[in-house]
Amino acid sequence: MAMQVGGGGDEDEVVSAINTTPLVDVMLVLLIIFLITIPVATHTIKVNLPRDANQPTQTKPGNVVLAVTENGQIYWNEIAIKSRADLLDRLEKVAVIKPQPQIQIRGDAKSRYESVGRVIATCQEAGIYHVDFITEQPHSD
Repeated sequence: MAMQVGGGGDEDEVVSAINTTPLVDVMLVLLIIFLITIPVATHTIKVNLPRDANQPTQTKPGNVVLAVTENGQIYWNEIAIKSRADLLDRLEKVAVIKPQPQIQIRGDAKSRYESVGRVIATCQEAGIYHVDFITEQPHSD
């Protein structure tokens, strides 16, 4: 069995090279498509997101701390609130103070979201502009 090495000039010679031109063409087209579509897909409305400031809460004497217990009972500092109307009345009185005192909500982890949501809605109805939530840092296990 013989093998021919070199350019013998036969026209029946097999070409073993891969033509990469179509592959390069497809890759360039895909590159252009990605360059056009990525900015459109990631372009959203520009907003300034809040920064996480891990500072301990300082409760000042003028601040109002609203506690929501597990069963939905609301406390104004340490005084139990009888009804939503009572809470609204108290919040309307502090809403007119300049500057408004800080309203801090301490919601029990097992309380229903609905209970805390009612307190927030009442604050909004009374004209309170700023409401803070007091939380604890998660325990690292």
